[in-house]
Amino acid sequence: MKKVLLILAVCTALFSVTAFIAKPADDGWVALFDGKTLTNWKVGDHAATFSVQDGTIAVHGETAHLFYDGPVQQHQFKNFEFKADVMTFPGSNSGIYFHTGFQQGGWPAKGYEVQVNNSHTDWRRTGSLYGIQDVKEVYVKDNVWYTEYIKVVGKKVTIKINDKTVVEYTEPENLKREGGDSLRRISSGTFALQGHDPKSEVHFKNIMVKVLPE
Repeated sequence: MKKVLLILAVCTALFSVTAFIAKPADDGWVALFDGKTLTNWKVGDHAATFSVQDGTIAVHGETAHLFYDGPVQQHQFKNFEFKADVMTFPGSNSGIYFHTGFQQGGWPAKGYEVQVNNSHTDWRRTGSLYGIQDVKEVYVKDNVWYTEYIKVVGKKVTIKINDKTVVEYTEPENLKREGGDSLRRISSGTFALQGHDPKSEVHFKNIMVKVLPE
């Protein structure tokens, strides 16, 4: 009987994960994080930087990146809307990458980073399309939840903080970038959360995506 109950429990858990990832809401939004585990997310070096705490992905530790690696769109997104609730702690830095791909270590070479930083020494603040179209203004405070939103349609990127548009960027058609920035361009790929440094702590929850037509 105990064995049967164990098998039923495992099956129920697997079904719950499947149900969670398989059913977008009526408005098209689908959750990428179940609030309980890091299922469908993948990290290389310094995996301990990421943990689940009180329904959030807590980021605190050595430099590392956590990539969405689940079945939604086979973790390959081109046109989309993305949103997450974020809370920064004083002096902290993080980021949300899109159109990126898994790396074992180092800073992701592929895709763009959207900045998460309200009081770190880096002057590029929350909402910046990092190094491309930067935001100097501070729109939200540490220790307070806010919503960070990213939309990509074709070559256009829109970034909002709590429904306020802070970046609108259209990538040039004949873009040329060299060296380490050669893959920093609109293409397709997954999302990643950044663990910036051991002194930075940032939490994420309600991580959602809506796939848009190509």
